[in-house]
Amino acid sequence: MGKSQSATPTGDGRTAAAGAQPPAAPEGKQPASVRLVLFALMIAMLLAMLDNMIVGTAMPTIVGDLGGLEHLSWVVTAYTLATAASTPIWGKLGDMYGRKGVFLTSIVLFLIGSALSGMAQDMGQLIGFRAVQGLGAGGLMVGVMAIIGDLIPPRERGKYQGMMAGVMAVAMIGGPLVGGTITDHLGWRWSFYINLPLGAVALIMVTAVLHLPKKRSQARIDYVGSALLTLGITSLVLITTWGGTEYDWLSPQIIGLGILGVVALIAFILVERKVAEPVLPLHIFRNGNFSLVTVIGFLVGFVMFGSMTFLPLFQQTVQGASATNSGLLLLPMLLAMMAVSLFAGRVTTQTGKYKVFVVVGSGLLTAGMAVLSLMDTETTRFTSGVYMAVLGAGMGFLMQTTMLIAQNSVELKDMGVGSSSATLFRTIGGSFGVAILGAIFTNHVQSTMAARLGKAAGDKMAGGGAQMDPKRLPELPPVIKDAYAHAVANGAHQVFLWGALVSIIGFAAAWFLKEVPLRGGPAAKSAADPQGGSAEPERVAAAV
Repeated sequence: MGKSQSATPTGDGRTAAAGAQPPAAPEGKQPASVRLVLFALMIAMLLAMLDNMIVGTAMPTIVGDLGGLEHLSWVVTAYTLATAASTPIWGKLGDMYGRKGVFLTSIVLFLIGSALSGMAQDMGQLIGFRAVQGLGAGGLMVGVMAIIGDLIPPRERGKYQGMMAGVMAVAMIGGPLVGGTITDHLGWRWSFYINLPLGAVALIMVTAVLHLPKKRSQARIDYVGSALLTLGITSLVLITTWGGTEYDWLSPQIIGLGILGVVALIAFILVERKVAEPVLPLHIFRNGNFSLVTVIGFLVGFVMFGSMTFLPLFQQTVQGASATNSGLLLLPMLLAMMAVSLFAGRVTTQTGKYKVFVVVGSGLLTAGMAVLSLMDTETTRFTSGVYMAVLGAGMGFLMQTTMLIAQNSVELKDMGVGSSSATLFRTIGGSFGVAILGAIFTNHVQSTMAARLGKAAGDKMAGGGAQMDPKRLPELPPVIKDAYAHAVANGAHQVFLWGALVSIIGFAAAWFLKEVPLRGGPAAKSAADPQGGSAEPERVAAAV
């Protein structure tokens, strides 16, 4: 087995790939071409984040056209599985063979999957093509984060946090609106075709303006480790997707998946300790800061995806808001997240301090979930908007800062796997959040309905009550409608209360972070850091 490319000293006792860093740009100022690359990367990020929002709106129309209602969940599950399972592999391939080529490949694969999904003639084809699309999506987010990690020193990266938070806000607010408009006026197939022009712009711009040093590792790809990791991730995602819906949580299927996942991940760890070029190097978890931010990232994903699943349902069902403008319902949270992210990024760039933002952000995340748990059938939209703003502020302090710490805690040669690991843990946290909080929500909706309507009537109504279409509510008798509104409010109360309890763990973990100097700052030039954060002057890639 050959060795990977040659290495050169970085100045702090560690090594980086030879030729991996071109001449530095003037400190504190990024070339205009780098800003142009960032624009292309934001388009790619928008592709990955916008897709599910648009497709979710189009799903009822898709089912009406293609049929196969019983397979509806697999349209989402196939995409999610492929994305999660491929994320760490894309990160490692970028480390081994160069980020530009791997990133362009992921864009092309995503666009092929989008085009094929738009041409699907039955539900089976759509599920398969969505898996192809998901494989590409797994490389989009990781590629964006890793390339930004290569282009911009951590100390300077805070300037661009607002841009990334803005992309997320656009996707979450605009996705449902765009999806509804496209489906109504152009047909559901254009909910996939819309990716093609956006992807083409990103593809052309990245090809033209991004010039990173080429790599060619001679090491063999870790096929066994990749297969075991994929099997373990797939088992975890299927547990969270099927548990409590397709199968009972204590069913043989769910228990079997749990055993399979645990065995696969244990075997994966054993394999990774022996191979020359592991797909997920375990040594990155020896860094205390990296391990802590992956835990915090998992909890942020758990709380964020869980809350954003049930907030629109509460506002539509209890507060009578329109489902058509569901993205706008989250506006207070998203605007607060964007503003706070921009503020935290600027201060981090100026001072090099970031621990305080993780501590404050974790505290606000806990407080936001706690005040949201106070909502009931009498809560006004203004009040819930204020509560959401608190939650959004917490997420704004955490979302990009945790990724910044993760990337600053690994060597430059591991930037891809560091970024992919942080992304993966957040994704898995989101899957667990939606599944566990969803089970809590459904249980309390059913128990409240049974208590208010009597067990027989309550069980009949609540059998699908947690998933009842808010559009049906005006058709229900007042007593049933009132019972269901109270049931949803009670379920949401429990979801946010449990979310607050989970957030406390992240708040406690944040206090153990160490303020390691960010690469590219004055402190990084003077001494190596014992925590493993690189102390060498950061090199900015020449994107000319």
